[in-house]
Amino acid sequence: MKEFTNLVNSKISGAELLLVVKRGSQVYGTALPTSDVDYAGIYIQSLDDILGYGYKDQINDDKNDTVFYEIKRFLELASTNNPTILELLNTPEDCILYKHPAMDEILRYKDKFVTKKCSNSFAGYAIQQIKKAKGQDKKQNWDKDKVSRKDVLDFCYVIEDEKSIPWKQWNNGRYDEKFIGAVNVPNARDIYALYYDTDAHLCFSEQVPTKTREIYLETRKESGLPLGFSYKGLVKTGHGASVAESNQLRLSSIPNGQTPICNIIYNKDGYIMHCKDFNEYQVWLEKRNLQRWVDVESHGQKIDGKNMMHCRRLLEMAKEIAEGKGVLVRRKNAHDLLAIRRGEIDLESLISFAEKDIIEIDRLFKESSLPESVAPDFVKDLLLQVRKRFYFG
Repeated sequence: MKEFTNLVNSKISGAELLLVVKRGSQVYGTALPTSDVDYAGIYIQSLDDILGYGYKDQINDDKNDTVFYEIKRFLELASTNNPTILELLNTPEDCILYKHPAMDEILRYKDKFVTKKCSNSFAGYAIQQIKKAKGQDKKQNWDKDKVSRKDVLDFCYVIEDEKSIPWKQWNNGRYDEKFIGAVNVPNARDIYALYYDTDAHLCFSEQVPTKTREIYLETRKESGLPLGFSYKGLVKTGHGASVAESNQLRLSSIPNGQTPICNIIYNKDGYIMHCKDFNEYQVWLEKRNLQRWVDVESHGQKIDGKNMMHCRRLLEMAKEIAEGKGVLVRRKNAHDLLAIRRGEIDLESLISFAEKDIIEIDRLFKESSLPESVAPDFVKDLLLQVRKRFYFG
């Protein structure tokens, strides 16, 4: 509690905790030995902050493992039947770490926050989990091409008639990139004309036999001829071959009378996006949940078992609410849910069942005797009661 109190007061001086609970897998009963313990709760700000300019509706720690809501924000979200908030409001007693007496007023009326809107909120969240699970943009599903480091030249294409050919495929070692000079083609964005310094190639390129290079170099020196045009090359390179250190092509001064070897287009936007994706992937690799990754990898399906586990849980809770059983956070079938996460159940079949469940849930809610929504005056009066009791006793 000292740690939580310090967190709240580091963000909002004078605020006081009303409720602290465990949340997530620890409460559902689906925690693994590797699972983190997450926390949530409610706080109330000082009267000065409420009357003045210091209101802050939500705070969390750096990792978002702990999140607290100001009492007004909490009741606003509860009135929309937000699943996360209703779960917090119905946390089992063994997962409640602290409860201020002022919370009794809210807990007494927690069933009034259960309405037909739960059909959209719980089932809607379940649908989101399906989309997340199937999402091909999940980093663990990124293909090798997307997560392999590329350089600028991977995004350059030679223009030939109506075709564009990847530079590396077109060149295939024919031209040493160190001796290429590039210039912008006027009035054409990201299109360049390339020129090749044959003299510099013959004098210095490792593609030329050593003896031939020595003879050509000596001949030009004796004749007082330049050893090349000093083109800057296509890209700035580091210690390794073609290790690009810039997102720009290098431009050179080209003497009159030279003939270009080709015209290229450089997809600079594509390279910048690749660098962003690659960096995101490296951060994800460093911070990913290894157990979750192993689970996904082991069942070999391009779908996320954890998302589908939550989908199943949310649909079950929605059906229970429609049947008048209330918000049951602790799951009796936790073993079955964990089997879904481990990929022991065909997840595509689960999606098919989920779609049928959504239709059934819609029917149950239409036939339910639950109120349509939470009465705004009820929420307003409840907030006033809690604040008055806290501030004035």
